[in-house]
Amino acid sequence: MLILAIETSCDETSAAVVKNGKEILSNVIASQVEFHKKYGGIVPELASRKHIEVIAAVVNQALADSKTPLKNIDAVAATFGPGLVGSLIVGLNYAKAIAYALKKPFIPVNHIEGHIYANFLEMGDERRETRKGKSHLPSRISHLSFPFVCLVVSGGHTQLILMKDHIKYETLGRTRDDAAGEAFDKVARFLEIGYPGGPLIDEMSKKGDPKAIDFPRAMMDEGYDFSFSGLKTAVVNYVKRNGMPEKLADLVASFQQAAVDILVEKTINVAKNKKVKWIALAGGVSANSRLREDLKRRAKEEGFEVSIPPLPLCTDNAAMIGSAAYYMIKNGKKSDLDIEAVSTLRI
Repeated sequence: MLILAIETSCDETSAAVVKNGKEILSNVIASQVEFHKKYGGIVPELASRKHIEVIAAVVNQALADSKTPLKNIDAVAATFGPGLVGSLIVGLNYAKAIAYALKKPFIPVNHIEGHIYANFLEMGDERRETRKGKSHLPSRISHLSFPFVCLVVSGGHTQLILMKDHIKYETLGRTRDDAAGEAFDKVARFLEIGYPGGPLIDEMSKKGDPKAIDFPRAMMDEGYDFSFSGLKTAVVNYVKRNGMPEKLADLVASFQQAAVDILVEKTINVAKNKKVKWIALAGGVSANSRLREDLKRRAKEEGFEVSIPPLPLCTDNAAMIGSAAYYMIKNGKKSDLDIEAVSTLRI
């Protein structure tokens, strides 16, 4: 089964062709990071306009890279939420138009589900530049088995999800305020480090001492929910009391370590309580090097297997949407073409 998938939930315009839910035939991503950098963050109206400008070229490139004529596509999928509503509408409507023209099934996919399914994709190291983005080609195989616990952590979401089977989820915990990635971006903005904050903090932290400042680890013994607004405020208050440290890397490394400790320990506790074998990581913040290293280490100590997507599949991409769509079709799920974008969609 060949699925053409489109992802435009935020500031990446992406299209992919995915075979049988696992094999990436193409995965083209056109990023807007450089465009939004001068504003210090994403401008929603401008993001949607940029999607309109490039989506046709990105879809055509994905088809060309996969050597798949449009007529050979078996189904069309797109993200319909959560995300920026203007951005979502562009990709959703483009995908629906293709499905209508081809008379093929249309599958709307929850963006968070997509991130989880990045763990089921095959992925190789071969990459080649395209005119509008990068196309990432096969083959990595995940051996995930059900049930498993997935930590979904990004700029807009921090959730612990028990995946019982394909397309069968139970949300165990979520953030009560800021998402982890949001806290990274806000701290970076306060410290005037730059945008996007998460990758810059991760890189700077490699030169700092993560034990230099003992920032709080909120809600460590209070169920499965998260809270990161207090940690963000603790960084602000530290600078107000002590001034900007001479070695800024120590401060950001300490902040990052506190955030990672919360994420890792909560995930390990859930895995223990639910008696699963596997832990999966998903979402943009899963690209964070400290989070990847610490989760692997703690999981090994506690006897869990870990699945972490390769870096190109951590951030927003259409291949993950194509994978989720395949398993939705296999479970009898598709949609009429009147479905609308839902910016606040939950899993």
